[in-house]
Amino acid sequence: MCSYILIMSRVKIKEVLGLAPQEKELTVKGWVRTFRNNQFIALNDGSTNNNLQVVADFNKIDETILKRITTGAAISATGKLIESQGKGQSVELTATTIEILGDSDAEKYPLQPKKHSLEFLREIAHLRMRTNTFGAVFRIRHNLAYSIHKFFNDKGFVYLHTPIITASDAEGAGETFKVTNFDLKNIPKTDSGEIDFKNDFFGRATNLTVSGQLEGELGAMAFGDVYTFGPTFRAENSNTTRHLAEFWMIEPEMAFYNLNDNADLAEELLQYVISYALEHNKEDIEFLNTRLLDEEKQKPQNERSEMNLIEKLKFCTDNKFERRTYTEAINILKDSNHNKKKKFQYLINDWGTDLQSEHERYLVEKHFKKPVILTDYPKQIKSFYMRQNDDGKTVRAMDILFPGIGEIVGGSQREERLEKLETRMKEMNIPADELYWYLDTRRFGTCEHAGFGLGFERLVLFVTGMTNIRDVIPFPRAPKTCEF
Repeated sequence: MCSYILIMSRVKIKEVLGLAPQEKELTVKGWVRTFRNNQFIALNDGSTNNNLQVVADFNKIDETILKRITTGAAISATGKLIESQGKGQSVELTATTIEILGDSDAEKYPLQPKKHSLEFLREIAHLRMRTNTFGAVFRIRHNLAYSIHKFFNDKGFVYLHTPIITASDAEGAGETFKVTNFDLKNIPKTDSGEIDFKNDFFGRATNLTVSGQLEGELGAMAFGDVYTFGPTFRAENSNTTRHLAEFWMIEPEMAFYNLNDNADLAEELLQYVISYALEHNKEDIEFLNTRLLDEEKQKPQNERSEMNLIEKLKFCTDNKFERRTYTEAINILKDSNHNKKKKFQYLINDWGTDLQSEHERYLVEKHFKKPVILTDYPKQIKSFYMRQNDDGKTVRAMDILFPGIGEIVGGSQREERLEKLETRMKEMNIPADELYWYLDTRRFGTCEHAGFGLGFERLVLFVTGMTNIRDVIPFPRAPKTCEF
């Protein structure tokens, strides 16, 4: 009995493709990609982009079974692993037993064995994970998530679960999804006509979180080093390739850190997770690199990228990040030939301008030719919680800029001085009474601290080379888009 169970246990195709031919029988399970000549099955189980060729033995497999082996069908195949006679694989499975686990009507199955556009695949997002492109993307996404947790765990950080439902708006932007238990056909109102939130589930107005940062700071003031990794929500009506209404954020917060410590940690994190993907998703990244090179061939020469995907990733892992102030960056941009010849869509004229992606990419790709960390931004374009510099004009903010994407990380040293923070909140009309709990961290045992935010989908976008953020999250949420 024990030997039978051992023989019949399912072996994943990724593992099978690394085995040598053997006499012992083994079982694989997966979905049929193609079936040709009524004999050769290309089988895939999602563990790798590479298919296993399963050769059906006519003499041992019933004809009614063979007729049910169609594209998309789920099957189990048992047989011996032999040296492959064909090209492209070292071994193949000669199946003596095939079981149909789930039929698939080949005429109705949307994923025919041909190339499909990403636009078409977004329309059938419930099936697109079965394609090579999305198989590679989501395996990389998995390893990036794992490596982030591993990085922080190995450094002794506490993983803090911050609330998804909150009464605060961390950025003060107001673009939030409201949460209510009211009957929308009968919303109670006050005498003045306002919504009476006292009768709602939480007894006050609440929304889905836009950031876990403020709560993360509370954790840092107890544990020293914490990080959050969870979903965040923005009710921006933006139908672009860079915006989602629901996305994931990594937000570490560290007590006793200044801005330089913060930048060191962010640089180390980015290089660690990209290196992890290069090592553990080598096959997937090579596939996506080839895919991108094929796409580039369709573009005019002047629109093609200077670096392929692998070169771009190593550009970030192999270079020490350049560190400059916002003021230095503005001067570089203002004096550049690109600006003088009006090649920027948004020309740089004055100090205080908020940098656009084209400016950030110019600094990275043309000027410094390495990733860039910019610090000390004008306070009028940054959030209330950032530590103010002595010049009265700038704050201890930082952005990390990458090739092809611009800003990938935003962070700052937080304002730990109660009086300064309260004054800034008044200037920006942030209600201090609603954030009493946040201010308490400055009242009781304050210390310098810092943190940053890394949009997970933006990271996955960068590492996979995909061009639309809706293609790096399994179930995208965007305006007028909420399937599944």
